[in-house]
Amino acid sequence: MLRNPLLSKILMISLMALLLLIPLTMIQSKVTERQFLQQGVQQDIARSASGPQTIAGPFLVLKYQETVRRMIKDNDGNEKISVGKVNGETILKPVSFKIDGSADVETRSRGIYQARLFNLHSQVMGSFEVPKGYGLNKPLADITPVAAFFVLKVSDARGIRNVPLLKLDENKFEFKPGSVGAALSGSGIHVPLKTLKLSEVHTLHFEFPLELQGMSTLTVTPSGDTTEVSLQSSWPHPSFGGSYLPRARSVTGKGFTAQWLVSNLARNQGAVVGNNHQVGAETFSVDFINPVNIYLQSERAVKYGVLFIVLVFAGFFMFEILRSLRIHPMQYLLVGLALAMFFLLIISLSEHIPFLSAYAVSGTMCVALIGFYLVGVLKDFRPALAFSVAIALLYAVLYGVLQSEDNALLMGTLLIFIALASMMTLSRKIDWYSYNSNQFEKKL
Repeated sequence: MLRNPLLSKILMISLMALLLLIPLTMIQSKVTERQFLQQGVQQDIARSASGPQTIAGPFLVLKYQETVRRMIKDNDGNEKISVGKVNGETILKPVSFKIDGSADVETRSRGIYQARLFNLHSQVMGSFEVPKGYGLNKPLADITPVAAFFVLKVSDARGIRNVPLLKLDENKFEFKPGSVGAALSGSGIHVPLKTLKLSEVHTLHFEFPLELQGMSTLTVTPSGDTTEVSLQSSWPHPSFGGSYLPRARSVTGKGFTAQWLVSNLARNQGAVVGNNHQVGAETFSVDFINPVNIYLQSERAVKYGVLFIVLVFAGFFMFEILRSLRIHPMQYLLVGLALAMFFLLIISLSEHIPFLSAYAVSGTMCVALIGFYLVGVLKDFRPALAFSVAIALLYAVLYGVLQSEDNALLMGTLLIFIALASMMTLSRKIDWYSYNSNQFEKKL
């Protein structure tokens, strides 16, 4: 046993704080587990409805046969020209591409877990310009048109909620399922077109409505030489991402509006996408985020659990020194467990009621429990009330930290500084050398 009771007390309190890391770690594991369950439900809903959506295109896929001549040698060693046919395709992107739409958000629930689905109501329009010879820079006599397709790539075609009718110049066509083109593999829809004459320049204007459902995120590939997207929604919590941010946006409590404008100069791509080249590496997106992620906020709150316990234990220790009243290590431990219970209560309650209400109820329950217990421990109502008020203020500060993620480090640092300054102020006249041997026990 240590001969210095003061040092023994400090080590015992430190041991109690370390022991409380066990329930805090278990609570954090529970938060992670519930978060994985929520993600599993969201993935399950995506499998039965539709997942995040990415729109790429539209594109013109032009298939052709090319006459290829090459010099070969016969069995006698004489050179001759061999003529053959090879299949090829070229993909043209639109000169202009525009989406004008609105989106509403609905919530799907399974048990206590929820997922958000957006419903896009849009009009897609633009134009193509097909150069002579499909822009292949090869003799027209060597090129034979085979087929032409109008292709729109959609990452999850199950989300298409209408039967869009393509208006191409004065003609109307019905879309068919699936994507066409080696470089456009994946989910999508297409329209078979008549082959286009190689000797002419063709300008094609297109327009069609698109009703698209997806989960959480809408992504657009700026496929045109000029791509314009206008989107409005009643959802007040958008998150814009990708390679291009909106050139103009307005976000209010009633929703948001956003406009993107991306030119070909910003993308550094030509008008023709050759064989075996991937399409649409750059995108921009809007995420219909949940502003209150209860598991993320609960996880952040638990990370401050150790700080809470250290501050409360430091307050108890200073009270012992200044008021000459002994507090048993078991009493430290029980108060620490009550503080840990606060974080578990937040998780369980916030799954059923709003996070702010869950936080307020959890804090009130724990402050009341600790205050009731301290009345008996400290043998006085007034210091118990003072400790309860201090703990309530700590909970209020923590909520401010959780709501202000950008200033979390600053607020946490200031809290620690204030606690340290308070302890130094209260103990500045204490002669710590007098707390040795049995004098510490006599003092208490």
